[in-house]
Amino acid sequence: MKHITQLSVIFTLLTLLLSTVAWAQPSRLDEIAERGYILVGTTGDYKPFSYFNEETKMFEGHDIDAARLLGDALGVEVRFVKTTWKTLTQGILDNSYDVAMSGITRNLTRLKQVGLTSPYIKVGKCPLIRMTDKDRFQSVKEIDVSGVKIGVNPGGTNEKFVLANIKNAEIVVIEKNLSIPEAVEKGEVDVMITDNVEAMLVAGKNRQLYAVAPDKTLTKDDFGYMLPRDDFAFLNWMNLWMHQMHEKGEFAALKMKWIAE
Repeated sequence: MKHITQLSVIFTLLTLLLSTVAWAQPSRLDEIAERGYILVGTTGDYKPFSYFNEETKMFEGHDIDAARLLGDALGVEVRFVKTTWKTLTQGILDNSYDVAMSGITRNLTRLKQVGLTSPYIKVGKCPLIRMTDKDRFQSVKEIDVSGVKIGVNPGGTNEKFVLANIKNAEIVVIEKNLSIPEAVEKGEVDVMITDNVEAMLVAGKNRQLYAVAPDKTLTKDDFGYMLPRDDFAFLNWMNLWMHQMHEKGEFAALKMKWIAE
């Protein structure tokens, strides 16, 4: 019995030691504070969340403003790093940036590789089509027919949805996400599947285009920010910061500025 008790004590001490070592691991939060700046990955091709303005040579949008508020809360400079939807997750894995902020859909596939914060907005997929086709395309069934062309940007959840649900229509890969609405307007493709926020924004500014049932979306999703998977100190800090952003009405103000009509 004495031997068993001794083993139990040793096991308990080892568990406490390992726990202490785990909690003592440095966090990206400490690195950011020490270096004095945070690296924010963003695609710059997804209005109204992240857009690179060629005239000003600056990023702008909902998540760009949020990133600047994040920098203020951390007391550090914000440095933006251009990325793509194809390389978005890999950029976190390669430490190319500390956090990615670009209208990023939270899903279990991404969560296997990276961390994702609590959500800040609810969205869903819907078709963007030409106004002249609004009676022709009212469902995925009507879209997924031979002869219809669907434009997709590679690497994101829009492409993932199309590949999973489109079997008969032609899928046309277009490298620049911002080029797809123009391709729809010109008749180069017939449909773009995107998040309802983007579809409504584009259709609201271009009367030649039409967002199909943006209030009855094809999916139910939400957006969060992406960061290293096992850095719980950084994740906890980000989630509390986002909670305070909601409580103070700062996310509501960003939504009013960039999204609400």
